[in-house]
Order: sequence, then structure tokens, then C-alpha cells
Amino acid sequence: MMKKFEASTLILRLVLGVTFFVHGLVKFQGGIENIVGWFDSIGLPGVLAYGVALLEMVGGIALVVGLGSRIVSALLVLLMLGAIVKGKLAVGFLGNGQGAGWELDLALLVMALFIAINDSKMFALDKVLFKGQKNETQSL
Repeated sequence: MMKKFEASTLILRLVLGVTFFVHGLVKFQGGIENIVGWFDSIGLPGVLAYGVALLEMVGGIALVVGLGSRIVSALLVLLMLGAIVKGKLAVGFLGNGQGAGWELDLALLVMALFIAINDSKMFALDKVLFKGQKNETQSL
């Protein structure tokens, strides 16, 4: 039973990691200045766009390789909460025809929350780097 849980958590971690990595990469490739301007327009400091894009890229890679999955996922939960509340809540769950809603943000938030709560150690770099430490998922 535990192997099925770990395998499914690995799939979730990989999909979440790739998704965030691609979103962060697109922010830089598409011209981060546009994102900076959008942040300014909604009342957030524009420089925050760099932090968001960097967290998405680096966090995405960290999730894919399994490095600090719980911490990264917790940060991504906060990121998605901010995206929903500050950026998309006003347009509704499915959007308003002019902009996307917050349904994808909610799905990513819940995926990240699951990893933050349960961790994912299968094929994780953490398991190799910290193999001397007690593995909490084995005691559950």
C-alpha cells in the first residue's frame, strides 16, 4: 500500500514541478517586464515578479529532483494563495471571458499542499543527501 502512495505522490510532485518550472520560464522568456508592469497595476511591487518567477523556476526544478519538497511546496501554497486573492478572485472561479479564473490556481495550491503535508521521498534527492536522518514517512 505504501508503494502505491509513494508512486502516486511522486507523479504529483513531478507534474507540479514541471508545471511551475514552465510557468516561471515563460515569465522570463515572454519578457518579465510585462509581469512587472502587471504586478504594479494590481498594487504589488513590480520587483516581486522576479521573485515569483524565480520561485516557480527553482522550486519547480527542486520538486522534480525531490530537494526540499515540503518547504518548496509550502512556499508554492503561499504563492498560489496570493495569486488567487490578489490576482484572480475578482474574475471568478472560471473567469469572466476576458481573463482566466482561479480554478487552475486552486488545483495547483491543493497539489502543493498535499506534498507539503505528506512529502514525497520516492526518487528524491533528499533521500540520498539526508539518508542518515529518520524518514518520517516510514513511521506513518
